[in-house]
Amino acid sequence: MTGGTGSARDFEGLLQEMIGLSSASVGASVIRHALARRMAACALPDLHAYWAHLTEHRDERQELIDCVVVPETWFFRDPEAFGAVTEHLRMRGRGRPFRLLSLPCSTGEEPYSVAMALLDAGFAKEDFIVEAVDVSIRNLAYAQRAIYGRNSFRGADLAFRDRHFEACDGGFRPHDRVRHQVRFTHGNLLEPIGFAERQPFDVVFCRNLLIYFDRETQGRAMERLGALLAPDGLLLVGPGESGLPSLHGYASTRRPRAFAFTRAAAPAAAAEAKPGTLRARRRPSLVPAPGLTATRPPAPLKPFARRMPPGGIAAPVPDAAGDDLAAARDAADAGRFGEARRAAERHATRHGPSPESLYVIGLTHDAEGDAAQAAGFYRKALYLAPEHREALAHLRLLLQRQGDHAGASALARRLARLGGKGDA
Repeated sequence: MTGGTGSARDFEGLLQEMIGLSSASVGASVIRHALARRMAACALPDLHAYWAHLTEHRDERQELIDCVVVPETWFFRDPEAFGAVTEHLRMRGRGRPFRLLSLPCSTGEEPYSVAMALLDAGFAKEDFIVEAVDVSIRNLAYAQRAIYGRNSFRGADLAFRDRHFEACDGGFRPHDRVRHQVRFTHGNLLEPIGFAERQPFDVVFCRNLLIYFDRETQGRAMERLGALLAPDGLLLVGPGESGLPSLHGYASTRRPRAFAFTRAAAPAAAAEAKPGTLRARRRPSLVPAPGLTATRPPAPLKPFARRMPPGGIAAPVPDAAGDDLAAARDAADAGRFGEARRAAERHATRHGPSPESLYVIGLTHDAEGDAAQAAGFYRKALYLAPEHREALAHLRLLLQRQGDHAGASALARRLARLGGKGDA
């Protein structure tokens, strides 16, 4: 930490250097709020004084990191992800204990959820270990204390709490059989981690972290994740990051809402198997496939004109109007973008444009590399629903890829105001 006088830009640069945090992604207001809290805690009058204090007291850097990293997580967040993990490991031999990584692990809900899911699936305690890593010492202390209140238990199905928790002062605590499966480590994805020289991981959770990096740092992070993951391992990311793995040699498992990826067998094969994906980055032909005419949407759908991938029509989706939107979500999450767009367009035709149908159509264009169309549909979705988190997150990533840092920063601030910080 050299140079600098304590300007806001100095602090933004330091946080990016230490943990990869991009002010354009997280929003400058989030960083300003953290600085204000630390200045008050240190009884310092201004940024210049705090910069001098930070320079002299190395421990204060960790305090600033802890302050800027705000956890937002709960048990079995995105339940389909945990189903994908148990399915993946069941298909593997058990010559050795499975190694799973949760990074960032935040306050512990994710790694404990992994342990509970595997125990419920019939895996014995000797069959796996979960390594949990976070850059925040405060988060790790909370995770190891392992006492959780109401905010950590969301959703209608809380049967897991009866199976795996005991009531205690302050909330609920996982049973020993769950806690003993998880090992916590202080670490940073962008720096060497103590266990990095050991055997690669069979499963890596890295969810809702990459969205807070700029494009260059995202590339570095994906390289690090690739080094940590076994060749036949499973990588899980957050919903707002689901376009990134395809840019780095991964293929979707096509499991709805899991956001799970494995390494593509070979670049050429992957491009042929998944035409129009982000990885292929080529524009599909506008020439309809044989037999396509009968399935074209009616004339009122012209504003949502679609492009079909080469190779014909994907498997049909349900025709019932009530099923169209659910089918569109499932197909998009599984990487079947042509199918997703058709279902979303059908829903828009029958019920009028909705934020979700517009968002899904935008997502399919984004996956096919048509940034202009994607941005247009994301903006239409946000016009109807200004707080649509997924549309905000994907449009921010798109603008960031295009170099529109001011636009991406503005959307990051909107996400922050919505409490849109992930588990970073």
